[in-house]
Amino acid sequence: MLSAMVLAAGLGTRLRPLTEQRAKPLVPVGDRPILGHILDSLWGAGAPRVVVNTHHRARELESYAAAQRTEMLLSSEPELLGTAGGLAQARDLLGAGDVLVWNADILADADLDALVAAHAEGAAMTAPAQATLLVQPLARGEGSVGCDAGGSIVRLRREAVGAEAHGGEFLGIHVLGESLRRTLPTRGCLVGDVYIPALKRGARLGSLLHRGAFFDVGTLRGYLQANLAWLAARSARHWTAQGASVAPGVVLEECLVGEGATVRGAGRLVRCVVWPGASATGPLVDSIVTPEGVVTVSPRA
Repeated sequence: MLSAMVLAAGLGTRLRPLTEQRAKPLVPVGDRPILGHILDSLWGAGAPRVVVNTHHRARELESYAAAQRTEMLLSSEPELLGTAGGLAQARDLLGAGDVLVWNADILADADLDALVAAHAEGAAMTAPAQATLLVQPLARGEGSVGCDAGGSIVRLRREAVGAEAHGGEFLGIHVLGESLRRTLPTRGCLVGDVYIPALKRGARLGSLLHRGAFFDVGTLRGYLQANLAWLAARSARHWTAQGASVAPGVVLEECLVGEGATVRGAGRLVRCVVWPGASATGPLVDSIVTPEGVVTVSPRA
């Protein structure tokens, strides 16, 4: 298994006001933070080291790292460097070779072993793959990427370099090959400043198709959906953590109530997430309740 990097330094602007209260990677989904789910996947797949870059609310991530039983290395960015620059700065922590990269605002039940194997197979071809992206397939022309009949990436965003067999959504989970790592700028975007220029130079980027669900937890709607999916995966209609209190007159439907939280009032709480230590009052629908108040999630949030 490869060393891995979780890109977690962003400001979390799409998830405000939640990220004004907690670092985005530490916002809870189910029984643990977003970052906890990602680390469980990486450590479960045998990643020998995991590096997480930090910037926004960095001290919270430092405290979280100190509490982990398995080592989590931090790469501090006093100034944001972008996804490419963040990886470039972390080169010594990551060590040599290919790197498995995971954006901290994405949750997916990704087959990391298959992704690493697909990259190794692609790298051994006559025209070696310099990176391999996890892609949810879509119809031709749809999504952020396009692939040819052999699975090579021929479109990123609106930049196309070949005939497209199907479109897809890039999940933000990928293997970055050593050859492209050597070209990383000190500041910049992996897609815009590394992958797209590489495609235009004739480099080959491979793909592995992901046919399961994935969630962009960087938006309020995606965050709520990820929590509801966590419940559904356990065939549960609701979940109440240890130390939480729910009034007898409250009915929970597709709700999660965090540790030490309190639910008062009467009526139904439907599709709600109550953070640890928060206080909610029923009835309530499509809401995220934090210690600082209620955030209503609109269908287009």
